[in-house]
Amino acid sequence: MTFREFERMCLALPEAELRETWGEATFRVRDRIFAIGGGTHVSVKASLDDQSGLIAMDPKTFEMAAYTGRYGWVRVRLRGLNADLGRRLVENAWRRTAPRRLIGQYDETARKPGVSMERRASGSGAGSPRRRRQRPSG
Repeated sequence: MTFREFERMCLALPEAELRETWGEATFRVRDRIFAIGGGTHVSVKASLDDQSGLIAMDPKTFEMAAYTGRYGWVRVRLRGLNADLGRRLVENAWRRTAPRRLIGQYDETARKPGVSMERRASGSGAGSPRRRRQRPSG
C-alpha cells in the first residue's frame, strides 16, 4: 500500500480531514487525530488488544507506536499492508475517534446494499473529503 492509498482511505470517512502538524500528515475527525504519518510508515489509533494482536500476527509490519503506543496506537509499515486490512485499520481508528452520532449515521448508510466505504462517507452528510493544511505559526 502507498501513502496516497492510505490517505484516500482516511479522507473517504465522514468529516475526515488532513492537517499537517509536527511536520507530518494528521488525519482527524472533528479535530481529533485518528491516524498520523507519511512516506513509508503511519500510526493508527487502536485498542491495546488490537495492538498486541497485530504485532503478534506480523511484527515486520506492525509495532508499538512511539510516544502513543502505551495507549494502543500502532505503527504500520505501509509496504507490508494489504488494502483490505488497511481499510479495516483506518475505519477502526476513525470509529475510536469519531462522535457516536456520526458513527451511527455512517452505519445507517452502510445498511444499504452495495454501498462502498467512499459512498458511505458521502451518504452520511459528510460531503466531499476535506483537505486542510494548517498555516505555519510564527
